[in-house]
Amino acid sequence: MNRPVVAGVDGSPSSLAAADQAAAAAVTRSRPLLLVHGYLHPLGYGVPLNPYDLGVPAPTAEAERMLERVAADLAERHPGLRVEVRQVAGGPGAALVEESRRAELVVVGSRGVGGFAGLLLGSVGGQLAQHGHCPVLVVRPAQEPIPVGGPVLVGVDGSESAAYAVELAADEADRRDAELVLVHVRAPERGAAAPEAAADATTAGRAEAAEVLNAAASRVRSAHPRLRVTERAVVAASPETALREASGDASLVVVGSRGRGGFTGLLLGSVSQALVQHAHCPVLVAHRPEPPDA
Repeated sequence: MNRPVVAGVDGSPSSLAAADQAAAAAVTRSRPLLLVHGYLHPLGYGVPLNPYDLGVPAPTAEAERMLERVAADLAERHPGLRVEVRQVAGGPGAALVEESRRAELVVVGSRGVGGFAGLLLGSVGGQLAQHGHCPVLVVRPAQEPIPVGGPVLVGVDGSESAAYAVELAADEADRRDAELVLVHVRAPERGAAAPEAAADATTAGRAEAAEVLNAAASRVRSAHPRLRVTERAVVAASPETALREASGDASLVVVGSRGRGGFTGLLLGSVSQALVQHAHCPVLVAHRPEPPDA
């Protein structure tokens, strides 16, 4: 099944930056690119207000021209790229979640207008983050240059979700010929424990971090023997703080859709919101694609 790379496009600078990243991803993966525009009824609904009209709103000519212009520009700047366009009646969140069932990757901007307004700050972002059926790449606003040549950063916590995130991150680092940095975050010791107990807890924490990082690094080196891999154990007040700060030198941050320990509830709370809104580079959320017959 030749799953496409999907980009949500509404004509905003952020969505155009996302489309460009999606085009590059499609070329490196030898996949087609599908540009999707989710459109609503003028009063905000995906279906007509007239209960006797059983149809759905027609695609607009203006949006079709916008999509065709974007497709032509991307095809010109990315030789070998195959581009298709599609307008979908209904909410943009539902449209992208549905397209993700058949996609290799979904790419979205962190801001938008029209159908994708507030994409990653409200209900649409919540839908895509929680219910996406394939990896989701969040591209920073167009006014913030996307880093080039930096390492690919991935959060590691020993969970199954993080293991898949590491797998995706290693593939991305290989494609980019970039360094892969594995980051394990643990909280500082708290309380008024006796010095001996505090020292034991610190030693145990370091040992656990080393074990988690070594296991992840071993899997990566086995699958990608030429890849440069760095293991980094970090003590920080929160995972979002550590990853956000580390993202300043990165070209990409990859996070699992669920985790344990420091990454518990990654896409439902402060960690995901902080990274999506404040990371200094694109963020890849690692949802496993559904089987082709799903």
